[in-house]
Amino acid sequence: MARWRPCKRRTFIRKLRGLGFEAPQPGGRHFYMRRGTFTMTIPNNDEFSVPQLRELLKEVHRALGKAVSLEDWSKL
Repeated sequence: MARWRPCKRRTFIRKLRGLGFEAPQPGGRHFYMRRGTFTMTIPNNDEFSVPQLRELLKEVHRALGKAVSLEDWSKL
């Protein structure tokens, strides 16, 4: 059975681009990414822990209107 694993910031950004988000843009202390009218702040950590990754994916769920499963995330 597959498990969630920590994710590098660069990999996270690449996967968000695969989901239709625009390239990261600077804005104050953090970078942000947009998809339509939704704006998502990207933390500056080099690597996101599993709990942090799950919180970020909850925001992605709000932007997409559907949840991103572990299988979908692994395929990106």
